[in-house]
Amino acid sequence: MINEAVLLESKTLRDSALERTEVLDRVKALSLLPDGMHVTTAMVAAYFGVGLEAIKSLVKDHKTELETNGYHLLEGEELRSFKDLSGIQSRTRSLAIYSRRAVLNVAMLLRDSEVARQVRTYLLDMEYAARTQPVDNSVHTAAASLDDRIDQRITHILGKAVVPMFNALIETSGEHRQELIALREDVQRVEQRLCDHDTRITDLERTRGPRQYTGIMASIDAMNWREFEDHIAVLLRRDGCTEVVVHGGPGDRGVDVTACTADGRTVVAQCKSFAPYRPVWSGELQKFLGASHVQHAADVALFVATTSFTPDARAIAESYGVTLVDRAHLEKWSAGVPLPVLR
Repeated sequence: MINEAVLLESKTLRDSALERTEVLDRVKALSLLPDGMHVTTAMVAAYFGVGLEAIKSLVKDHKTELETNGYHLLEGEELRSFKDLSGIQSRTRSLAIYSRRAVLNVAMLLRDSEVARQVRTYLLDMEYAARTQPVDNSVHTAAASLDDRIDQRITHILGKAVVPMFNALIETSGEHRQELIALREDVQRVEQRLCDHDTRITDLERTRGPRQYTGIMASIDAMNWREFEDHIAVLLRRDGCTEVVVHGGPGDRGVDVTACTADGRTVVAQCKSFAPYRPVWSGELQKFLGASHVQHAADVALFVATTSFTPDARAIAESYGVTLVDRAHLEKWSAGVPLPVLR
């Protein structure tokens, strides 16, 4: 499994993921035009949190690829027909529209956008989860294994069998000697291209490296609020806590999970399963302070979220000793890295 940034480098990888347009709404809600199918350049820029020029520049550099996936510039009669059908009120002489597939394509090309980075990460999380599902069909597994490095096998055959065969034919042929020499050179060029391709792929995999915790956040994002609270309870038990109780729902007195550390300290946890683009605000930290410190007199106050925290929320947490577990720390904790405050 390779790092999400490799999607920026490899069109083959991008093409293999373009059907997963549902990822867009899982990372951030995508607003569509009245036709329910397209967005404009301004809407794409707003979704990714970048300026219009960033999207226009990207389209200029990758126009052919984006057109293949649903980008289109409307003009003249075509634009007038689209306005009539979709109900758009605009006086522009041209209008660029993007399908959801094209927007996903943009996400895999746009470098300076946190939303685009999250989409790429989510795509590879889903791909990793699909690839690591158990497969009962042993024939299918064997075939997949056979295809892993087929380019290397072809290179080996060309170098060890086909080229020597041409050498032997050239030595014994008179009339077709020049044709055989030309064919041998073609084969040697193919062999070199395959070697170069394998080297590029190997370099990408080595320099980018695997994401250490690939697949974890995709699984967590798929949980409902109750499953997420149960997941945090499991992590607390794994890290040595006892008396772990899930309180989430009506009457939880402002906390979702309570526990006791191995050395006897009381733990209260608030669990927020938010979309990655929706941070935890300071007001939510303030509510938790009252529950954790006043009502429960907690020794360890944990605020666990599937997203980030605003600077104001972090400042409050630091001032009052609340341990924040954001998306990145939650991923590591779920992967088996103990939470330091529980030790």
